[in-house]
Amino acid sequence: MAMAIFVVVILLVAAPAALATQHVVGGSSGWTQGVDYSTWAAGQTFVSGDTLLFTYGNSHSVDVVSQSDYTNCNINSPQNSYTGGSTVVSLTSNGPMYFICGTPGHCQGGMKLSVTVAASNGSTPNGSPPPPPPPPRAHSAAPAGNFGLLVKSSLLVVALVGFMG
Repeated sequence: MAMAIFVVVILLVAAPAALATQHVVGGSSGWTQGVDYSTWAAGQTFVSGDTLLFTYGNSHSVDVVSQSDYTNCNINSPQNSYTGGSTVVSLTSNGPMYFICGTPGHCQGGMKLSVTVAASNGSTPNGSPPPPPPPPRAHSAAPAGNFGLLVKSSLLVVALVGFMG
């Protein structure tokens, strides 16, 4: 029984650390005009395995672009383009990623996002450690998308304890 309790404790401690984070781009404002995405991104830590959730109206799109197209707001040659109001982009490569809205004039108006993705082992593409995470907020909760997994993990642990006990 002591071994079962030890396994349960290890699972409860390790499970949250292994979960990827889903970042809701722009927070409660979403992907729209009038949001300072550079300030929003500065408050986030992006790690390989995380995802970005873009939520937006039908007058917008999410275009993955090169650094040059990001800098110049060139909407004519996206690497990928998404529409539909809800887009999840997986952060699978380390290094910078660039996003703009493909609607003419929106990028120039500020609908552009640059993120730098760190390796899941904690290093950035040049080998230096990532910047420290932002301080916790008093009202912060488990990242979106992780709560359900945490509940499922907890139920699995309870079932294991019942089975072993």
